[in-house]
Amino acid sequence: MDNILKQLEDILEQRKSTDADSSYVASLYEKGTDEILKKIGEESAEVIMATKDDDKDKIIYEVADLWFHTLVLLRHKDIKMDKIEAELSRRFGLSGLTEKANRNK
Repeated sequence: MDNILKQLEDILEQRKSTDADSSYVASLYEKGTDEILKKIGEESAEVIMATKDDDKDKIIYEVADLWFHTLVLLRHKDIKMDKIEAELSRRFGLSGLTEKANRNK
């Protein structure tokens, strides 16, 4: 699978110049940050419910929806995935407890 997340990032960027009547993503961009955040909240709740139901297939489906809408938010805010990857790389090998303690300094 060629980096599907990068491919999706490129498509989401292209949707910025698409008519909102012909693209779900373009319609989210047009509605703005609050609508995108609403979708992320809905998808987060659906991940929680699928997990509580212990339904692995549904968890996978709902996490995919959550990631998708999070990527929409990143493109809406002009944040490239490589910035997120860099932050994750920075944290790699660092104890979660140490990383959390460093936030409070």
